[in-house]
Amino acid sequence: MSRFTTPDGLSLYYETHGNRHGLPLICLPGLTRDGQDFRYALPHLSAYHVILLDLRGRGRSDYAEDPSSYNILTEAGDVIALMDHLGLARAALLGTSRGGLVAMAITGTARDRLSAVILNDVGPDIAEEGLGRIFDYLGRRPSAKTHAEAAQTLEAVMAPAFPGVPSQRWLEEAQTFYKETPDGLELRYDARLRDAMLAQAAALAEMEEKPSLWPWFAALDGLPAGVIRGAHSDILSAETYAEMQRRLPALRAVELPDRGHIPFLDEPAALALIHDVLKDAQ
Repeated sequence: MSRFTTPDGLSLYYETHGNRHGLPLICLPGLTRDGQDFRYALPHLSAYHVILLDLRGRGRSDYAEDPSSYNILTEAGDVIALMDHLGLARAALLGTSRGGLVAMAITGTARDRLSAVILNDVGPDIAEEGLGRIFDYLGRRPSAKTHAEAAQTLEAVMAPAFPGVPSQRWLEEAQTFYKETPDGLELRYDARLRDAMLAQAAALAEMEEKPSLWPWFAALDGLPAGVIRGAHSDILSAETYAEMQRRLPALRAVELPDRGHIPFLDEPAALALIHDVLKDAQ
């Protein structure tokens, strides 16, 4: 359990696991989550030097004074600062959802620092349906008052996309990402993340020519790279998933049945892809 300081003075939390002499693998979590996002995959990654990062405003990291710094490019800079702090010339990235967008930003701006990139249920285009679902809860405390209540709600909402997932796992999700207090459940991230996302969406809406993430994705060409998709995902559409493979034929890809957004990463097929990509990283 360690901390480092970003270029703008925030103290961010990270943990290291696995083989300190193995391939450095930095794991970047989803939008409202933190390094614990990878807790199910972690036991299967012991051969690598795994680094779990709580991005700014999430988990145990500092909250930014200015929420506008909750943006992909600033977060990409934080990852490079972490690599410099650890003395890593290069590292592989495993990015879940928002973390995958950060990974693509690093690919587009500092590709020479990367040895491999794996995207978990995210691509250069984000499906509107999934964005709407995210904005429904982003920055808002859940109405559930206890972990048990939240787990029941999660299971009811997620069951169509995640059939067969046991109730215990949804309870673990609630316990991991919400803090239970006498006044109900509290978020483990800065609620102003919602303000940042809304401001960014408004700015995009005013642009005549919308920026594209496809050039960042194209920069993966020549790097060991992979993408994991939940078959029921509402963030990474089947069309975008197919287009990613068309544009980058060397991209290793797997679609997981009975998974939505986001796969847990302990699924055998997901782990097989991760290991397959990382075996070629140098």
